[in-house]
Amino acid sequence: MDTILQAARGAFDLITSGDRTLAEIVLLSLKVSISAVVLATLLGLPLGAAIAVGRFPGKRAVVVLLNALMGLPPVVVGLVVYLLLSRAGPLGGMGLLFTPRAMVLAQAILVLPIIAALCRQAVEDAWIEYQEQLRSLGAVGFRAALTLVWDIRFSLLTAILAGLGRASAEVGAVMIVGGNIDGVTRVMTTTIALETSKGDLPLALSLGIVLIALVIALNAAAMYVKEAAQRRYG
Repeated sequence: MDTILQAARGAFDLITSGDRTLAEIVLLSLKVSISAVVLATLLGLPLGAAIAVGRFPGKRAVVVLLNALMGLPPVVVGLVVYLLLSRAGPLGGMGLLFTPRAMVLAQAILVLPIIAALCRQAVEDAWIEYQEQLRSLGAVGFRAALTLVWDIRFSLLTAILAGLGRASAEVGAVMIVGGNIDGVTRVMTTTIALETSKGDLPLALSLGIVLIALVIALNAAAMYVKEAAQRRYG
């Protein structure tokens, strides 16, 4: 019990004192996760919408595969990205391995199926309701998909937040492709794992508190934006 109380006091002191190491780790984590989610969103929303409104052979199989990819094992993604970016890999010449950009790529691959799958379901529901109206206006195919994405854009915040939650909590993939290098690729989740194994509980606990607080704050902000938009636009 004393150990827990000491760790909690130490964590509180680190947070309130504005510890530089803590701040650097948090900022890098935010930079990597947000960059990955932005990349996955730019690819995932059009992909999910296109699948939702498209008619093509094997659509059901594509939907099943997309839903299955939501549960991609992070360590497998990390391994694949590592092989691609290693010196012997096809992208080895780019020198991305053990850099934040490699971590962004790994997290984007993990987040992409989540955003695409949730977007597909939301757009498909909207398509069922508005397809006749859109067709009468001449909006078909990819144009209709983008129209629906814009129309339900505030509802899609849930999909984006789900992706951000996955990216923020990820350990395995970023550990493999980033190497957990101090001051270079060490993010909140990898630091928590490392410092816990070393017995530095105050730093690990402080990062855990910050991570949970950030997730709560982002979800609260998204809910506020969504409710405000609904009040304004009906």
